[in-house]
Amino acid sequence: MVQSVREETRVETYHSAPKLTYADYLQFPPDNLRHEVIGGEHFVTPSPVTRHQRISRDLLFLLLQHLKEHPLGEVFVAPFDVLLSDSDIVVPDLLYVSHERARLVTSKNLQGPPDLVVEILSPGTRNRDLHLKRDLYERVGVTEYWLVDLDRDVVMVLRRRGEGRFDSPDERSRASHDVLDTPLLPGLAIAVDRLLASGT
Repeated sequence: MVQSVREETRVETYHSAPKLTYADYLQFPPDNLRHEVIGGEHFVTPSPVTRHQRISRDLLFLLLQHLKEHPLGEVFVAPFDVLLSDSDIVVPDLLYVSHERARLVTSKNLQGPPDLVVEILSPGTRNRDLHLKRDLYERVGVTEYWLVDLDRDVVMVLRRRGEGRFDSPDERSRASHDVLDTPLLPGLAIAVDRLLASGT
């Protein structure tokens, strides 16, 4: 049972308890909360706040606009299940899947790592997005990971170096009028100040 919808609820598991799987995930209630399973543990997050949703909406629009002109893949917005293993099921805020990984998209979900994942940090998900999900995305082969930090007005860009680990975060700042771009989407240039200003 969720005790509070103001911040992330972590459903405690015990060492003797079996890890949760996708079959368990499918039994979670349709309660308008975001349920995820990471490393077999259950996490519940309340609905996002207004600024989060505005930035998600605007970023989705900009990515869709770019992909209409440069049809290299497909973008999805939450809620959309991503199965990274039988005990790792996440629901990123946005994700991009290239044509090369299109085989992973099924009629119900994505079964494997997307090329790009975007998470918009909130008080209830900040620690999980910065650490637990970062490690998971790096381990399973996500190519690039963007973390939109609303408190600091920056976007942290983590890129995989070859087949190895993510590089150190490259911060793109609203104050510095930086631009979001990526080798995954040639020609994409999103002004960070305009994107983050749209959420205020």
